[in-house]
Amino acid sequence: MLSRVADSIFWMSRYIERAENVARYIDVNFNITLGAESDNPLQWAPLVYTTGDHELFKELYGEGERDSVLRFLAFDDRNPNSILSSVNAARENARTARDSITAPMWEQINRFYLMVQSVAKSGAALHDPNEFCDAVKLNSHALVGHTYTTMSHGEAWHFSRVGRLLERADKTSRILDVQYYHLLPSINDVGSALDLVRWNALLRSTSALTMYRRVHGRIVPDRVADFLILDRDFPRSMRFCVMRAQDSVSEITGSRPGTFTCRTEQLAGRLRSEMDYTAIEDVIREGLHEYIDRFQLLLNGIGEALQADFLSPADHTKTPILQSQRQA
Repeated sequence: MLSRVADSIFWMSRYIERAENVARYIDVNFNITLGAESDNPLQWAPLVYTTGDHELFKELYGEGERDSVLRFLAFDDRNPNSILSSVNAARENARTARDSITAPMWEQINRFYLMVQSVAKSGAALHDPNEFCDAVKLNSHALVGHTYTTMSHGEAWHFSRVGRLLERADKTSRILDVQYYHLLPSINDVGSALDLVRWNALLRSTSALTMYRRVHGRIVPDRVADFLILDRDFPRSMRFCVMRAQDSVSEITGSRPGTFTCRTEQLAGRLRSEMDYTAIEDVIREGLHEYIDRFQLLLNGIGEALQADFLSPADHTKTPILQSQRQA
């Protein structure tokens, strides 16, 4: 298939997944701040770190207050990773690949686009974002469903899946990292009631709470990290995303298991193999933040290799493969 079409389909899925994840952050954070007596910046500013756009936010808004964070993450078209910008970009990519996606997919993307545009104009979601965030998640899931059930599982479908999984692995790693570095007021709060509330919120933001409890029972930070990093069956864990992304790349190239024919396959296979033989004790020994930082660099390498091996030459008007994130 044409690299231009593959590029558009890859980015269409990636932007939709990005919009869904931002909605998840907002929804969970809003719920855990209900009943708070004041607008505590410590409750909202970390969301901007989660997306890696804290420098742009500070330039546009200064301090992280509730309304400014919500507006920036949901509806600010100056933020290339806001829900509004992501859905707009997804629709534009879908339009350029119109002949390669199905009619139900195109119709769903348009419904999604019109819904976000309508809510952005009304401004109602800034007061109570729950309904809007639910609508974003449902529209994203509807598109994934249409893609799975109406599109042939050939090259285009695999490029769509790789885009979604790389984005999801990146976002899961970010929220896990932010939990350690930005959400707890001090190290003395580790193991406190607040700490448990945050880990609970982290699981809910990845829709992992039910599956986690089924596997591990009560919430223990190390087990939560294990579940979100290394679980091989949970579809939002970092390992699961890398495994399935590698599977799709192999389907595209036709390589036999254990072999590679391009840089993308080599890097994806190497990361998958490393995670297959990593235990959570190894991650903790290395340092959770250090492990995640290295994981993101490797994931970034896979994305860049994919762009070079299969997709159109880098378009500098697009968001980078992975958003920048370096937390001191």
